[in-house]
Amino acid sequence: MSGTLRKNIRPGLHVGIVMKEDQSTGYLTYGIVQQILTRSPRHPHGIKVRLTTGEVGRVKEIVKG
Repeated sequence: MSGTLRKNIRPGLHVGIVMKEDQSTGYLTYGIVQQILTRSPRHPHGIKVRLTTGEVGRVKEIVKG
């Protein structure tokens, strides 16, 4: 599944995101999706989400559970 398509993302999904301050390094932060912030059906850099921890970033990886 691709993190660039909104239809693949849903609350409760375990994902890896890249936060704004980590874009230059590509460091991924892992967590559970609380809210989807991107309204469009797709975004080339990943769908923006808020994790249950409050961190916001773009989905780069969907963790298979």
